[in-house]
Amino acid sequence: MSAAPAAPRPASADADGLELLLVPPRSRPAWRLVPARVVAMCVVELQKLRHDRTELYTRAIQPALWLLIFGETFTRINVIPTGGIPYRDYLAPGIIAQSTMFIAIFYGIHIIWERDSGVLTKLLVTPTPRAALVAGKAFAAGVKAIIQAVVVVLIAALLGVSLSPNPARLLGVLAAVLLGSAFFSCLSMTIAGIVRTRDRLMGIGQAITMPLFFASNALYPTASMPGWLQAISSINPLTYEVNALRGLLLDLPARLPLDFAVLLVAAALGITAASALLGRLSR
Repeated sequence: MSAAPAAPRPASADADGLELLLVPPRSRPAWRLVPARVVAMCVVELQKLRHDRTELYTRAIQPALWLLIFGETFTRINVIPTGGIPYRDYLAPGIIAQSTMFIAIFYGIHIIWERDSGVLTKLLVTPTPRAALVAGKAFAAGVKAIIQAVVVVLIAALLGVSLSPNPARLLGVLAAVLLGSAFFSCLSMTIAGIVRTRDRLMGIGQAITMPLFFASNALYPTASMPGWLQAISSINPLTYEVNALRGLLLDLPARLPLDFAVLLVAAALGITAASALLGRLSR
């Protein structure tokens, strides 16, 4: 009797990439093991883009409208003090930060879907540390945000925004977007670990995105805000991301060491919080 044919290999991105995490790790120091697992988790997440790129295309519509309508209109009105910079140029880094935040802030929906489909349970029994799982997902969100940022930069260039072509500065832009998106995706995963349902996460995500956006300097200088809003802006990581992007893209004076230090600390705290709640989400 002939042997039964082998079952076909699943075609989903999760099945394609999950094997990267199921392989027992070779004996190696922790400082090498954790980064390797973060990269593996990031690859698993990015493989999903092969199957559905719709999100990347549709997410480009909103920043294009902000730059084309809001930016052009307020450039003509000239009512927001920008230090002599055309408002459209001043706005572009803020819209980059906004669009990448909007991608990352709903990332917790993906992990709830993985919980419902059983993928999260499989991930948690792999030898990969939880912090590496969360960091991999966070930085995968950052890579998606970088793709979004490139789209916004191209749109801004087509509209005549004067952006720095310095390669070193552009690398700094990618780093700022990566860290900012990592924090907001971890914030979303942390909220997911608390509320544990997609409907609640969607509601909270929609409730906090615009306040985070308006309580930053993406649209207007911090000095133009009332005192209480300036206090909120000073602890808003989006403010420091916008500061870094504005300094790098527009060649403006910036406190880049402070901006990147805040983004690094925020991303580390976000990974820690999301990792602590990952087990609760799986129950």
